[in-house]
Amino acid sequence: MDMKSRKKGKIAVLMGGSSSEREISLKSGSAVLAALQSGGYDARAVDISNSLDQLRPGVFERAFIALHGKTGEDGSIQGLLEVMKIPYTGSGVLASATTMDKAFSKMIMDSRGIPTAPFQVFSAPLDLHGEIQTGMEYPVIVKPVAEGSTIGIVKVEKVEGLKPAMKEAFSYGPKILVEKFIEGREVTVSVMDSEIYPIVEVVPKKGFYDFESKYTKGMTEYKVPAELDDRVAKKINHIARQVYELFECRGAARVDIIISEEGTPYVLEINTIPGMTQTSLLPMAAGEAGLSFVALVEKMIEGAALDDKTVADDVSNLEVKDECSF
Repeated sequence: MDMKSRKKGKIAVLMGGSSSEREISLKSGSAVLAALQSGGYDARAVDISNSLDQLRPGVFERAFIALHGKTGEDGSIQGLLEVMKIPYTGSGVLASATTMDKAFSKMIMDSRGIPTAPFQVFSAPLDLHGEIQTGMEYPVIVKPVAEGSTIGIVKVEKVEGLKPAMKEAFSYGPKILVEKFIEGREVTVSVMDSEIYPIVEVVPKKGFYDFESKYTKGMTEYKVPAELDDRVAKKINHIARQVYELFECRGAARVDIIISEEGTPYVLEINTIPGMTQTSLLPMAAGEAGLSFVALVEKMIEGAALDDKTVADDVSNLEVKDECSF
């Protein structure tokens, strides 16, 4: 190992886990690991579903979080790294926890005037034999509140399909979301700290961007940059920045938006740990901005931090005086 790599310190690439997105995480983690190693970093794979014994203070200087789903995106692993004082990529504990809960994050956005699709939240136990009213016209989207990669999401065309879809969503957790399906163009905006990358339009061939459309080759067309009117593009970028700053995100995040047929943008969700395979949306947008996959990964790891880092730095720079004025 050369001096350059030694100076950069050992990096843990956290991947795998035990969520329903384990296999996707392994793909992201493997791509990140290869990119870091090709850039001269001393990076090691750590599958957190096996053991966390490797992940302890003094062994790793930084962590690249390539986990998806529960325990990886919801603030859990972020909190553990905070306790261990290991700087990590992406958003902090609070931002991770609030954005992972789709119902809670929609309530927060709604309270700040950020447009989201009309929705209702249902919690278990719920009598799925009785009458259920959503107050929304069909079709609607039914989904778990704390899953990613469109896992557990069902588009319901008629009232007869509501209860089976709710039952499916409840299999992933005790709280689900039912929201109005907005017909329109789906776009995604990747944000890296203060920088916004080109907008990507997602065009699924079967009309709905579900798990199959997302991960089956040839099922979806991606247009980057999205072919949008300048006024619409500026509005979408403004909303994406609003959402990013509202939740106090850090590092890379991706805001998914649907543009209705009337031209109104509605925020679907914000993803604080976007997919990191060579064909994922964040790398796709960064590539359009002139950033290679390796350069993107390097930018992300160089931004690794702890929640209290800025505060600690500010406090250390304060001049201590004997007298205080009020």
